[in-house]
Amino acid sequence: MMHPVFGKCPVCGGELIVTRLECRSCGTDIGGQFAVGRLSQLSADEIRFVETFIKNRGNAYKVGEELEMPYSTVRARLTEIIRAMGYEPGAESKEEAAAISPEKRQAILDDLARGKISADDAIKLLQGES
Repeated sequence: MMHPVFGKCPVCGGELIVTRLECRSCGTDIGGQFAVGRLSQLSADEIRFVETFIKNRGNAYKVGEELEMPYSTVRARLTEIIRAMGYEPGAESKEEAAAISPEKRQAILDDLARGKISADDAIKLLQGES
């Protein structure tokens, strides 16, 4: 039985490194200091969550159904895991930042219909570009 690699010391919580690798096929043995990666910094519970998230193609509603937790908890867990991996979740995505009001969207489409702006200009405006 092979045990999963974990990246934090169970004694002090410090970062662990891999110092030996072995090929299961030919027996080649390689020594050195190897990083274990960001995913190894997660707990077994967090890894199970990430696997479920990936299996459900990032659909937080399906993850919530499978793990029997509300959508808000799924989002909160995802934020915790992002931070545990050493990243800072952004305040908003590019798509959210580019969101425009329904009124402005309609005005852009009206200008396009009247020939006041080109299709390329309309696309840029709808995507939040100047």
